[in-house]
Amino acid sequence: MAASLLRRLLAHPLTAGLSLDDPATTERRKQIIQSKPFLKAIYDEWYSLLAAELPPGEGAVLELGSGAGYCESYVPGLITSEVSFYPTVKIVADARQLPFREGSLRAIVFTDVMHHMPDVRQFFAGASMCLREGGKILMIEPWVTSWSRFVYQRFHHEPFRPDAEDWSFPSTGPLSAANGAIPWIVFVRDRQRFETEFPNLVVERIQPMLPFRYLVSGGVSMRSLMPGFTSSPWKHLEKILEPRMSSLAMFAFVAVRRR
Repeated sequence: MAASLLRRLLAHPLTAGLSLDDPATTERRKQIIQSKPFLKAIYDEWYSLLAAELPPGEGAVLELGSGAGYCESYVPGLITSEVSFYPTVKIVADARQLPFREGSLRAIVFTDVMHHMPDVRQFFAGASMCLREGGKILMIEPWVTSWSRFVYQRFHHEPFRPDAEDWSFPSTGPLSAANGAIPWIVFVRDRQRFETEFPNLVVERIQPMLPFRYLVSGGVSMRSLMPGFTSSPWKHLEKILEPRMSSLAMFAFVAVRRR
């Protein structure tokens, strides 16, 4: 009850009262990122990381869930996409049915998207076909630790179920349908199952991170809890705490490579 009241009090005025699946929510989240220096610094860092990890060579780079972001500023020629029409993206594409020919993509990148996919098996099956040899899936997603369990399960609006038996959930809407624990479930808890089902995909790197900064920034749905000029001290604190990210991280960068 107290957590619900706190979420309502801290809700960002641009999206307060809007349905998560209303297209206006995505459009306004884009405005929120640009208007919050603390949050924008985090997205700059995320996009820089994704761009730095792109494999060399030929092939297009696809971004899923581009509506609220600006990753194209970091990846020239990026094919931006959304699951439904948005005027700022290049194509409409469902992650479960990617409209690309076999071996045509150099990489697929996204932030906060995988945990909204109702059936990640369909995504990985399609992605492994669309990626060329050596192509990568690069993502930044919520992560499961003792600290993130406490925060996500009490104060976040999205479902967060590390104990979910399956990798799928009902498709109620592009943002309302979710399980924030899905990336951790697939790549850690059920890692052996992933490797068995997708033998041509290799989990190349997992980097847990951001125990505090996204939280105190307020993210895309809440007011900022800290002014923008405090971003550097918070980043320094997280650097000091890197050895403890296995128990503190709220997000992780994951790189998956096609053999």
